[in-house]
Amino acid sequence: MRVHLKTLGCRLNEAELESWSREFQHHGIRPERNPENADLLVINTCAVTEEAVKKSRKLLRRAQRDNPGAKLVVSGCYVSLNAEQAAADLGVDLIVPNTDKEHLAEIAIRELQLPTMPATAMEPDSYSPLQRNRQRAFIKVQDGCRYRCSYCVVTLARGEERSKPLPQVIEEIRLLQAQGIQEVVLAGVHLGGYGSDCNTSLKQLVEAVLRQTDIPRIRLGSLEPWDLPEDFWGLFDNPRLMPHLHLPMQSGADSVLRRMSRRCRSGEFLDLVKAARQKIPEFNVTTDIIVGFPGETETEWQQTLDFVEQARFGHVHIFAFSPRSGTKAAYLDNPVARDIKRQRSEQLHHLAAQLATENAQGQQGKTVQVLVEGNPDKKNGQFLYSGYTPNYLRVRFPSAENLENRIVSVTINQFDGKTLQGSLTES
Repeated sequence: MRVHLKTLGCRLNEAELESWSREFQHHGIRPERNPENADLLVINTCAVTEEAVKKSRKLLRRAQRDNPGAKLVVSGCYVSLNAEQAAADLGVDLIVPNTDKEHLAEIAIRELQLPTMPATAMEPDSYSPLQRNRQRAFIKVQDGCRYRCSYCVVTLARGEERSKPLPQVIEEIRLLQAQGIQEVVLAGVHLGGYGSDCNTSLKQLVEAVLRQTDIPRIRLGSLEPWDLPEDFWGLFDNPRLMPHLHLPMQSGADSVLRRMSRRCRSGEFLDLVKAARQKIPEFNVTTDIIVGFPGETETEWQQTLDFVEQARFGHVHIFAFSPRSGTKAAYLDNPVARDIKRQRSEQLHHLAAQLATENAQGQQGKTVQVLVEGNPDKKNGQFLYSGYTPNYLRVRFPSAENLENRIVSVTINQFDGKTLQGSLTES
């Protein structure tokens, strides 16, 4: 059999997709790039915004239209919150809720009575994400969240906190490295809560990964700013832990943060960023900002703009507020008009672009280590490669030889308004 896997949404969904692919191959069910040629379609949905819900439903309909003869298995936050509707309206063959998605392949094989071929199945270590032009792999180490931010529906969909046992994480990293992976990203819904259910912590997990594996590069997924202990920055003394964190703030106005039920205030966050940059000078911090949260005044909005400028984020993910049924924020008074949300989004996009440009221009002349990605462009007889610096800035550079999946030294020459441009440097 052949399976086509597709995901929407967060890095955690992507990590789950890679895990499912390995499990299906272990049972002799091969991945298929083209959904029209697959016997089984597996879709991991998202529900973080109303737009994500629309995209999830559209993807399910397209899957059925393009390949009506294939079995359709669906998981993720959208169907976990709307299982009956999805089954009735979209004709799904099997829904695997988030609470059971660790065993999705096993459940699908059993419930749909899929033919497997264990005698010719691929061994787990023969699966390679590099078949999909990947040099980086996401590892889901944690699921669920104990917090209830007033706008967030994901915590309802993901359930209670659950941590992957540390030895299992180590084993997975070693397996991926044996397959050629050079960089792993540790991901979770509430990554900072890792170990809350098994008497350990994220810091101890990172220390163990650094100590018990030798994978060249390790990144951390999105972290809540209040989860970082005072001694956390010392972890970055090890150059294998990449100097970048995504710390979602959501607003720069403390009054809005209180309505959001967020546990960090703007001054605390700025102190956190200052401490990180004092310890690791090239440290890059990115964030999320919600525009137009109910009741957001012009004064509160200006506080957010001032906060973003002070924090000097390397990148800002900008979301216009979208009410989600089942959350407290959906019933708050004083909604912000759509045209005001659009105007504020444009303001923030402009500021974020300005900060990103200034940050990129400050990289000129520096020599950095770049993990080279695949699928280079070709120009004037040379390959034009790209990859990410340790602090997660994309850089492009030419080379006459194949450098895919290598870590090379690159000197940054200029910023062309979109991407850093560099040249290879002798190591």
